[in-house]
Amino acid sequence: MPVIPRIQELQPELQRIRRDIHAHPELGFEENRTADLVAAKLAEFGCEVHRGLAKTGVVGTMRRGNAPRSIGLRADMDALPMQEGNDFAHRSTHDGKMHACGHDGHTTMLLGAAKYLAETCNFEGAVHFIFQPAEEGQGGGRVMVEEGLFARFACDAVFALHNKPGLPAGQMATRPGPLLASSDSWDIRIEGRGGHAAHPHRAVDPFVIGAEIVLALQTIVSRNVDPVESAVVTVGFMKGGTTYNVIPDGLHLGGTTRSFRPEVRDLLERRIGELARGIAAAHGAAAMLDYRRRYPPTVNHAAETTFAAEVAAEICGPDKISTTCAPSMGAEDFSYMLNACPGAMFWIGNGPGEGGCYLHNPRYDFNDEALPIGASFFARLAERFLSKEA
Repeated sequence: MPVIPRIQELQPELQRIRRDIHAHPELGFEENRTADLVAAKLAEFGCEVHRGLAKTGVVGTMRRGNAPRSIGLRADMDALPMQEGNDFAHRSTHDGKMHACGHDGHTTMLLGAAKYLAETCNFEGAVHFIFQPAEEGQGGGRVMVEEGLFARFACDAVFALHNKPGLPAGQMATRPGPLLASSDSWDIRIEGRGGHAAHPHRAVDPFVIGAEIVLALQTIVSRNVDPVESAVVTVGFMKGGTTYNVIPDGLHLGGTTRSFRPEVRDLLERRIGELARGIAAAHGAAAMLDYRRRYPPTVNHAAETTFAAEVAAEICGPDKISTTCAPSMGAEDFSYMLNACPGAMFWIGNGPGEGGCYLHNPRYDFNDEALPIGASFFARLAERFLSKEA
């Protein structure tokens, strides 16, 4: 596959960087060592280095000539709060922390592109290398935008990559429009009346109410959402009670919803509350809903998706890039950047994954063979978008 020859030469160096980051995972807004490494590399490449956005975020700017155009290239840096199950040499050295989503690879690919662009300088304008903290549920992308990312580092377009286990190595995929869903979290707290387990008629059992609510929530997608739409309502936990022979006063349910369109998102929130309150009231209890809108859908812009797909085809080959892939019900806080700036996110094939594992699995590992492909894609995006002939 026609990756950039110079970047292919950098494969051993990129692998060392990636495995070093993997061995030293850091959680969201705590990526101090990773940010130090990134900032040092960017300075070594001759970038203007800016730190402090979203606490541990790093932005490196590379300028050539006087052209006003600029492009943003984004990678995420944080790890997950989970125990690694691998036993290879670069496994996590920090208990309870693991790079199980490939952000170590994303960061390394963008560093590889920066090194190459610094050596070749084959563009006119500005490249902003955006290294974002706290993608895993804490909204580091939102914080960067709110703290002035695009006001300080104006971009005509912004692009990102995420590895995708199950997509063969050497292939890429995307689609215009929604690529990933919105992600919302909710809590339902049921207030019943506690009592002795041997005398349930003297209590208002929150577990019975909770069980009915769990089952009723499954009807939202099947009976309230238009069948041509996509939506998910998942109960993630049920917490309550302390012992075998006591009916507790209350019960706590929590879960997530996913959707692509604002109207569906509104419907999910409304129906969860209506069902919870109605079922609780029917039993003489009360239910309160706390619904929190988190990541919006990740929606690729059409023109930028077409442009980047042409670049991907140049790197991987026209038969190895899909622009009609199915969207995912997963979520990404790159969505906040796409809401503020035109751009697109692409998936890069990770093959079957280490041991056949997928994202957020304790035996996951990023496929180092993808490093030159992703770095070449980032580099060619900058060169084509900021072409000297444009």
